[in-house]
Amino acid sequence: MQLVALQMNAQTDWLQNRAQIQALLQRLPVERPCLVLLPENFACMGGITDYQALSEPLGSGPVQRQLSEWAKEFGIWLVAGSLPTWVSQQNRSHTTSLVFNPQGELTGFYHKLHLFDVDVADARGRYRESDTFVAGDDITVVPSPFGGLGLSICYDVRFPELYHLLRQHGADVLLVPAAFTKVTGQAHWLPLLQARAIENQCYVIAANQCGTHAGNRETWGHSVIIDPWGDILAQQGSQPGLIVATFDPQKTEHIRKTMPVQLHARLSPAWRE
Repeated sequence: MQLVALQMNAQTDWLQNRAQIQALLQRLPVERPCLVLLPENFACMGGITDYQALSEPLGSGPVQRQLSEWAKEFGIWLVAGSLPTWVSQQNRSHTTSLVFNPQGELTGFYHKLHLFDVDVADARGRYRESDTFVAGDDITVVPSPFGGLGLSICYDVRFPELYHLLRQHGADVLLVPAAFTKVTGQAHWLPLLQARAIENQCYVIAANQCGTHAGNRETWGHSVIIDPWGDILAQQGSQPGLIVATFDPQKTEHIRKTMPVQLHARLSPAWRE
């Protein structure tokens, strides 16, 4: 059972990005089942008008048809990092992660909960996702041969309570598609991801964008796969590519049995108020 993260340098043109993904998928391992994660904004890294032009209704549209075809063609579980999907009666979209099974069926989706409205000391300086997107309201865990797939997107990784809830709802693999900036990625990317793996005793797959994009945006790359003990199983550098690691459910079971942190947790909802 193989875990795969695809790292890419997406631009504003979907057709160009599609060709980049297609080339990377040709390099997948032959073993199945195989779980493949695409990064955030895999179809487009641009501005408000670019995302509005690309946005699709959930469950239909040319980008989602292509994702379904890839899942069937390669016989993979495909988690498409994030795609703009329409919000009824609004000029904004959700940024949505989509899960396709090897039959090409959409088996689950997640609308990003935490929007990246921050100032960063880089060439772009100001990020305001809420100008383009509407935040979601629900968590998602999707059943699969790899156990529960806990969905999240990029900035979510700074909010550990989300991942605790995903674990409580049966997550065994935490998925973190991202377009982490170069500045914040260099400082925080790996520590945050290892913490989410260790404290929840889950595998973490994190697929990031890399390089320079439209609007002076720079992303960190360094996509990574981490086991439930926090060990790094595979890591990409700063260039497009893919990384592969073997999924071992017995490792997860052993770690959770010998150190049952979920059973030991004593913070109650009343104490948090």
